[in-house]
Amino acid sequence: MNLFSRKPVKPPPENGGGRKRINLALQGGGAHGAFTWGVLDHLLEDGRLDIEGISGASAGAVNAIMLADGLARGGPKEAQKRLGDFWRAASLGGDLPDLQRRAVDRLFSFMPLEDTPIGIWFNALSRYLSPYDVNPLNINPLKDLIERFVDFEAIRNCDKLQLFISATNVETGRLRVFHRAEMTADMVLASACLPLLFRAVEIDGAPYWDGGYVGNPPLYPLFAPTHTEDLLLVQINPVVRRGTPKTKDEIIARINEITFNSSLMAELHGLAFVGHLIDDGKLPRGTGPGQYRRINIHRIVLDSSGKEFDSSSKMNTDFDFFEMLRTSGKRALRRFLDAHYDDIGVRSTADIDMGLNPERV
Repeated sequence: MNLFSRKPVKPPPENGGGRKRINLALQGGGAHGAFTWGVLDHLLEDGRLDIEGISGASAGAVNAIMLADGLARGGPKEAQKRLGDFWRAASLGGDLPDLQRRAVDRLFSFMPLEDTPIGIWFNALSRYLSPYDVNPLNINPLKDLIERFVDFEAIRNCDKLQLFISATNVETGRLRVFHRAEMTADMVLASACLPLLFRAVEIDGAPYWDGGYVGNPPLYPLFAPTHTEDLLLVQINPVVRRGTPKTKDEIIARINEITFNSSLMAELHGLAFVGHLIDDGKLPRGTGPGQYRRINIHRIVLDSSGKEFDSSSKMNTDFDFFEMLRTSGKRALRRFLDAHYDDIGVRSTADIDMGLNPERV
Protein backbone atom coordinates (compact mmCIF):
# COMPACT_ATOMS: atom_id res chain seq x y z
CA MET A 1 0.00 0.00 0.00
CA ASN A 2 1.47 3.40 -0.95
CA LEU A 3 1.66 6.39 1.39
CA PHE A 4 -1.25 8.08 -0.33
CA SER A 5 -3.69 5.21 0.13
CA ARG A 6 -5.95 5.00 3.12
CA LYS A 7 -5.86 1.97 5.37
CA PRO A 8 -9.11 -0.02 5.38
CA VAL A 9 -10.44 1.37 8.66
CA LYS A 10 -14.05 2.02 9.54
CA PRO A 11 -14.92 5.62 8.63
CA PRO A 12 -16.19 7.94 11.38
CA PRO A 13 -19.86 8.92 11.32
CA GLU A 14 -20.83 11.81 9.09
CA ASN A 15 -20.87 15.20 10.76
CA GLY A 16 -23.96 17.32 10.92
CA GLY A 17 -24.42 21.05 10.51
CA GLY A 18 -22.02 21.40 7.60
CA ARG A 19 -18.95 20.45 9.64
CA LYS A 20 -15.91 19.26 7.75
CA ARG A 21 -12.92 17.13 8.68
CA ILE A 22 -9.34 18.26 8.40
CA ASN A 23 -5.80 17.27 9.33
CA LEU A 24 -3.39 19.72 10.95
CA ALA A 25 0.37 20.05 10.39
CA LEU A 26 2.04 22.38 12.90
CA GLN A 27 5.49 23.75 12.18
CA GLY A 28 8.05 24.59 14.85
CA GLY A 29 9.33 28.15 15.14
CA GLY A 30 10.27 29.13 18.66
CA ALA A 31 8.10 31.67 20.47
CA HIS A 32 6.30 32.27 17.18
CA GLY A 33 4.44 29.06 18.04
CA ALA A 34 2.03 31.37 19.89
CA PHE A 35 0.71 32.26 16.41
CA THR A 36 -0.26 28.59 16.05
CA TRP A 37 -1.97 28.81 19.45
CA GLY A 38 -4.17 31.57 17.99
CA VAL A 39 -4.97 29.52 14.88
CA LEU A 40 -5.96 26.54 17.01
CA ASP A 41 -7.91 28.69 19.46
CA HIS A 42 -10.12 30.10 16.70
CA LEU A 43 -10.48 26.70 15.01
CA LEU A 44 -11.77 25.23 18.26
CA GLU A 45 -14.03 28.24 18.89
CA ASP A 46 -15.46 28.29 15.35
CA GLY A 47 -16.64 24.69 15.60
CA ARG A 48 -17.09 23.96 11.89
CA LEU A 49 -13.96 21.81 11.54
CA ASP A 50 -13.35 18.43 13.13
CA ILE A 51 -9.71 17.44 13.55
CA GLU A 52 -8.87 13.89 12.43
CA GLY A 53 -5.08 14.02 12.69
CA ILE A 54 -2.31 16.29 13.93
CA SER A 55 1.40 16.31 13.21
CA GLY A 56 3.98 18.60 14.78
CA ALA A 57 7.66 19.26 15.26
CA SER A 58 9.58 21.13 17.97
CA ALA A 59 7.39 23.94 19.35
CA GLY A 60 4.72 22.68 16.94
CA ALA A 61 4.89 19.33 18.72
CA VAL A 62 4.23 21.10 22.03
CA ASN A 63 1.14 22.79 20.56
CA ALA A 64 0.06 19.44 19.09
CA ILE A 65 0.37 17.61 22.39
CA MET A 66 -1.54 20.32 24.29
CA LEU A 67 -4.29 20.25 21.67
CA ALA A 68 -4.50 16.46 21.73
CA ASP A 69 -4.55 16.41 25.53
CA GLY A 70 -7.48 18.83 25.70
CA LEU A 71 -9.47 17.03 23.00
CA ALA A 72 -8.87 13.67 24.68
CA ARG A 73 -9.90 14.89 28.11
CA GLY A 74 -12.83 17.16 27.42
CA GLY A 75 -13.23 18.31 23.82
CA PRO A 76 -12.72 21.74 22.21
CA LYS A 77 -13.32 23.86 25.32
CA GLU A 78 -10.79 21.87 27.33
CA ALA A 79 -8.31 22.04 24.45
CA GLN A 80 -8.63 25.83 24.41
CA LYS A 81 -8.00 25.88 28.14
CA ARG A 82 -4.96 23.59 27.97
CA LEU A 83 -3.36 25.67 25.23
CA GLY A 84 -4.06 28.91 27.06
CA ASP A 85 -2.76 27.60 30.38
CA PHE A 86 0.45 26.37 28.78
CA TRP A 87 1.25 29.60 26.96
CA ARG A 88 0.47 31.64 30.07
CA ALA A 89 2.79 29.45 32.14
CA ALA A 90 5.47 29.56 29.44
CA SER A 91 5.46 33.35 29.33
CA LEU A 92 7.92 35.54 31.18
CA GLY A 93 5.24 36.39 33.72
CA GLY A 94 4.15 32.76 34.21
CA ASP A 95 4.39 30.82 37.46
CA LEU A 96 7.17 28.43 36.43
CA PRO A 97 10.03 27.61 38.79
CA ASP A 98 13.35 29.08 37.70
CA LEU A 99 14.72 25.87 36.15
CA GLN A 100 11.56 25.29 34.11
CA ARG A 101 11.62 28.94 33.02
CA ARG A 102 15.12 28.49 31.62
CA ALA A 103 14.10 25.30 29.81
CA VAL A 104 11.08 26.95 28.20
CA ASP A 105 13.09 30.02 27.22
CA ARG A 106 15.50 27.71 25.42
CA LEU A 107 12.67 25.83 23.71
CA PHE A 108 11.56 29.14 22.24
CA SER A 109 14.88 30.00 20.62
CA PHE A 110 17.16 28.65 17.92
CA MET A 111 20.24 30.70 18.76
CA PRO A 112 20.65 33.40 21.42
CA LEU A 113 21.42 36.83 20.01
CA GLU A 114 25.04 37.84 20.18
CA ASP A 115 24.50 41.21 21.84
CA THR A 116 22.41 39.92 24.76
CA PRO A 117 23.92 38.74 28.07
CA ILE A 118 22.69 35.19 27.46
CA GLY A 119 24.04 35.32 23.92
CA ILE A 120 27.50 36.44 25.07
CA TRP A 121 27.52 33.71 27.74
CA PHE A 122 26.30 31.07 25.28
CA ASN A 123 28.83 31.93 22.57
CA ALA A 124 31.71 31.84 25.03
CA LEU A 125 30.58 28.63 26.69
CA SER A 126 29.70 26.75 23.51
CA ARG A 127 33.26 27.10 22.22
CA TYR A 128 34.52 24.91 25.04
CA LEU A 129 31.57 22.98 26.50
CA SER A 130 28.66 20.92 25.20
CA PRO A 131 25.39 20.15 27.02
CA TYR A 132 27.11 16.95 28.18
CA ASP A 133 29.75 19.03 29.98
CA VAL A 134 27.48 21.56 31.65
CA ASN A 135 24.70 19.10 32.57
CA PRO A 136 26.32 15.77 33.53
CA LEU A 137 23.18 14.58 35.36
CA ASN A 138 21.04 15.22 32.27
CA ILE A 139 18.45 17.27 34.13
CA ASN A 140 15.72 18.53 31.79
CA PRO A 141 13.13 20.65 33.64
CA LEU A 142 11.04 20.83 30.46
CA LYS A 143 10.03 17.22 31.08
CA ASP A 144 8.45 18.19 34.41
CA LEU A 145 6.57 20.99 32.67
CA ILE A 146 5.20 18.75 29.92
CA GLU A 147 4.17 16.09 32.44
CA ARG A 148 2.49 18.77 34.57
CA PHE A 149 0.18 19.75 31.70
CA VAL A 150 -0.35 16.52 29.76
CA ASP A 151 -2.20 13.30 30.58
CA PHE A 152 -0.36 10.93 28.24
CA GLU A 153 -2.53 7.97 29.17
CA ALA A 154 -5.62 9.89 28.04
CA ILE A 155 -3.92 10.71 24.74
CA ARG A 156 -2.81 7.11 24.14
CA ASN A 157 -6.37 5.90 24.77
CA CYS A 158 -8.05 8.46 22.49
CA ASP A 159 -8.50 6.48 19.28
CA LYS A 160 -10.67 9.17 17.67
CA LEU A 161 -7.58 11.30 17.00
CA GLN A 162 -4.36 10.54 15.14
CA LEU A 163 -1.21 12.24 16.48
CA PHE A 164 2.30 12.26 15.03
CA ILE A 165 5.42 13.96 16.38
CA SER A 166 8.76 14.03 14.59
CA ALA A 167 12.32 13.68 15.88
CA THR A 168 15.72 13.27 14.21
CA ASN A 169 17.74 10.10 14.86
CA VAL A 170 21.20 11.45 15.67
CA GLU A 171 23.04 8.33 14.51
CA THR A 172 21.28 7.78 11.18
CA GLY A 173 20.10 11.32 10.42
CA ARG A 174 16.69 9.84 9.55
CA LEU A 175 13.22 10.93 10.54
CA ARG A 176 11.47 9.11 13.39
CA VAL A 177 7.75 9.67 13.74
CA PHE A 178 6.15 8.88 17.10
CA HIS A 179 2.46 7.88 17.09
CA ARG A 180 -0.34 8.65 19.52
CA ALA A 181 -0.61 5.08 20.84
CA GLU A 182 3.01 5.16 22.07
CA MET A 183 3.27 8.82 23.08
CA THR A 184 5.35 9.82 26.13
CA ALA A 185 6.88 13.01 27.48
CA ASP A 186 10.30 11.89 26.22
CA MET A 187 8.99 11.88 22.65
CA VAL A 188 7.87 15.50 22.94
CA LEU A 189 11.24 16.39 24.48
CA ALA A 190 13.02 14.63 21.61
CA SER A 191 11.05 16.62 19.06
CA ALA A 192 12.09 19.87 20.79
CA CYS A 193 15.70 18.94 21.55
CA LEU A 194 18.04 21.63 20.21
CA PRO A 195 21.45 19.92 20.20
CA LEU A 196 23.54 22.90 21.35
CA LEU A 197 21.24 23.46 24.32
CA PHE A 198 20.02 20.03 25.44
CA ARG A 199 21.50 16.57 25.56
CA ALA A 200 20.05 14.13 23.02
CA VAL A 201 16.93 12.36 24.27
CA GLU A 202 17.33 8.58 24.28
CA ILE A 203 14.35 6.45 23.28
CA ASP A 204 14.62 2.69 22.75
CA GLY A 205 18.40 3.01 22.92
CA ALA A 206 18.64 5.62 20.13
CA PRO A 207 19.51 9.33 20.59
CA TYR A 208 17.21 11.98 19.12
CA TRP A 209 17.41 15.69 18.34
CA ASP A 210 14.87 18.28 17.21
CA GLY A 211 12.38 16.96 14.67
CA GLY A 212 12.50 20.20 12.69
CA TYR A 213 15.70 19.15 10.95
CA VAL A 214 14.06 16.34 8.95
CA GLY A 215 10.30 16.73 9.45
CA ASN A 216 9.01 20.24 10.18
CA PRO A 217 6.30 19.06 10.33
CA PRO A 218 5.95 15.57 8.79
CA LEU A 219 3.02 15.31 6.40
CA TYR A 220 2.99 11.75 5.03
CA PRO A 221 2.02 9.99 8.32
CA LEU A 222 -1.35 11.76 8.21
CA PHE A 223 -2.53 10.33 4.90
CA ALA A 224 -2.95 6.59 5.47
CA PRO A 225 -4.81 6.47 8.84
CA THR A 226 -7.27 9.33 8.21
CA HIS A 227 -10.21 9.74 5.84
CA THR A 228 -10.02 13.44 5.10
CA GLU A 229 -8.01 14.56 2.08
CA ASP A 230 -7.66 18.11 3.41
CA LEU A 231 -4.53 19.25 5.22
CA LEU A 232 -4.18 22.61 6.96
CA LEU A 233 -0.53 23.59 7.34
CA VAL A 234 0.34 26.23 9.93
CA GLN A 235 3.67 27.56 8.69
CA ILE A 236 5.81 29.79 10.89
CA ASN A 237 9.23 29.83 9.20
CA PRO A 238 9.14 32.04 6.09
CA VAL A 239 9.94 30.36 2.79
CA VAL A 240 10.88 33.65 1.13
CA ARG A 241 12.71 36.54 2.77
CA ARG A 242 13.65 39.28 0.32
CA GLY A 243 17.14 40.73 0.36
CA THR A 244 20.54 39.23 1.03
CA PRO A 245 21.45 38.70 4.71
CA LYS A 246 24.77 40.39 5.46
CA THR A 247 25.38 40.40 9.20
CA LYS A 248 26.39 37.25 11.06
CA ASP A 249 23.06 37.08 12.90
CA GLU A 250 21.07 37.62 9.70
CA ILE A 251 23.00 34.87 7.92
CA ILE A 252 22.56 32.38 10.79
CA ALA A 253 18.86 33.21 11.01
CA ARG A 254 18.32 32.68 7.29
CA ILE A 255 20.27 29.41 7.32
CA ASN A 256 18.00 28.22 10.14
CA GLU A 257 14.88 29.20 8.20
CA ILE A 258 16.03 27.36 5.06
CA THR A 259 17.15 24.29 7.03
CA PHE A 260 13.95 24.06 9.04
CA ASN A 261 11.82 24.39 5.88
CA SER A 262 13.72 21.96 3.63
CA SER A 263 11.93 18.74 4.60
CA LEU A 264 8.52 20.41 4.36
CA MET A 265 9.31 21.77 0.90
CA ALA A 266 10.36 18.31 -0.26
CA GLU A 267 7.07 16.77 0.90
CA LEU A 268 5.04 19.57 -0.69
CA HIS A 269 6.89 19.05 -3.96
CA GLY A 270 5.98 15.35 -3.76
CA LEU A 271 2.33 16.15 -3.16
CA ALA A 272 2.30 18.57 -6.09
CA PHE A 273 3.90 15.98 -8.38
CA VAL A 274 1.41 13.25 -7.43
CA GLY A 275 -1.46 15.71 -7.83
CA HIS A 276 -0.33 16.62 -11.34
CA LEU A 277 -0.03 12.93 -12.31
CA ILE A 278 -3.57 12.28 -11.03
CA ASP A 279 -4.94 15.30 -12.91
CA ASP A 280 -3.19 14.16 -16.09
CA GLY A 281 -4.68 10.66 -15.77
CA LYS A 282 -1.29 9.04 -15.26
CA LEU A 283 -2.10 7.80 -11.74
CA PRO A 284 -5.42 6.28 -10.65
CA ARG A 285 -7.23 8.20 -7.92
CA GLY A 286 -8.78 6.22 -5.07
CA THR A 287 -8.11 4.44 -1.79
CA GLY A 288 -7.50 0.90 -2.97
CA PRO A 289 -4.27 -0.93 -3.82
CA GLY A 290 -2.26 0.92 -6.47
CA GLN A 291 -4.45 4.01 -6.17
CA TYR A 292 -3.53 7.47 -4.93
CA ARG A 293 -5.31 10.14 -2.95
CA ARG A 294 -5.27 13.74 -4.07
CA ILE A 295 -4.46 15.83 -1.02
CA ASN A 296 -5.95 19.33 -0.74
CA ILE A 297 -3.39 21.64 0.86
CA HIS A 298 -4.38 24.77 2.79
CA ARG A 299 -1.88 27.13 4.45
CA ILE A 300 -1.99 29.62 7.29
CA VAL A 301 1.27 31.58 7.29
CA LEU A 302 2.73 33.92 9.87
CA ASP A 303 3.35 37.22 8.12
CA SER A 304 7.08 37.72 8.67
CA SER A 305 7.36 40.86 6.56
CA GLY A 306 7.31 43.10 9.60
CA LYS A 307 10.28 43.61 11.91
CA GLU A 308 8.21 42.52 14.91
CA PHE A 309 8.32 38.93 13.61
CA ASP A 310 12.00 38.54 12.82
CA SER A 311 14.46 35.92 14.08
CA SER A 312 15.14 37.75 17.34
CA SER A 313 11.47 37.69 18.33
CA LYS A 314 11.57 33.88 18.42
CA MET A 315 13.14 34.38 21.86
CA ASN A 316 10.53 36.83 23.14
CA THR A 317 8.60 35.14 25.95
CA ASP A 318 6.68 38.20 27.11
CA PHE A 319 2.99 37.31 27.45
CA ASP A 320 1.91 40.50 25.66
CA PHE A 321 3.95 39.31 22.67
CA PHE A 322 2.32 35.88 22.90
CA GLU A 323 -1.08 37.55 22.99
CA MET A 324 -0.25 39.63 19.92
CA LEU A 325 0.75 36.46 18.05
CA ARG A 326 -2.35 34.66 19.27
CA THR A 327 -4.55 37.50 18.00
CA SER A 328 -2.71 37.42 14.68
CA GLY A 329 -3.28 33.66 14.43
CA LYS A 330 -6.99 33.96 15.23
CA ARG A 331 -7.42 36.64 12.58
CA ALA A 332 -5.47 34.61 10.02
CA LEU A 333 -7.72 31.58 10.43
CA ARG A 334 -10.84 33.72 10.46
CA ARG A 335 -9.82 35.27 7.13
CA PHE A 336 -9.01 31.83 5.74
CA LEU A 337 -12.40 30.38 6.73
CA ASP A 338 -14.27 33.42 5.37
CA ALA A 339 -12.53 33.02 2.03
CA HIS A 340 -12.10 29.27 1.70
CA TYR A 341 -14.42 27.26 3.94
CA ASP A 342 -16.43 26.12 0.92
CA ASP A 343 -13.20 24.96 -0.76
CA ILE A 344 -12.37 22.47 2.01
CA GLY A 345 -13.12 19.02 0.71
CA VAL A 346 -13.13 20.31 -2.87
CA ARG A 347 -9.76 21.73 -3.86
CA SER A 348 -6.42 23.07 -2.60
CA THR A 349 -6.28 26.74 -1.67
CA ALA A 350 -2.47 26.86 -1.36
CA ASP A 351 0.07 26.78 -4.15
CA ILE A 352 1.75 23.46 -3.41
CA ASP A 353 4.12 24.06 -6.31
CA MET A 354 5.81 26.71 -4.16
CA GLY A 355 9.53 26.45 -4.44
CA LEU A 356 9.36 24.77 -7.86
CA ASN A 357 8.80 28.30 -9.12
CA PRO A 358 10.02 30.62 -6.32
CA GLU A 359 8.49 33.73 -7.89
CA ARG A 360 5.03 32.24 -7.33
CA VAL A 361 5.47 31.77 -3.54
